[in-house]
Amino acid sequence: MLEDVFGIRRVVLACETVDLRKEIDGLAMIIGDKYKQNPFEKGTLFLYCGGCSDRIKGLL
Repeated sequence: MLEDVFGIRRVVLACETVDLRKEIDGLAMIIGDKYKQNPFEKGTLFLYCGGCSDRIKGLL
């Protein structure tokens, strides 16, 4: 996973609270439905904030 970090060209931060118990499919659905973006775009890191302000989850 760490070798993929060098290929990140864009970072997208979801501004609303997301249930961090969601798996990859649920997070990809949020990207497509709410933000109208392609969750499979290469080189894009999507970051989500949970209900607690001390946790984030990323989808690369």
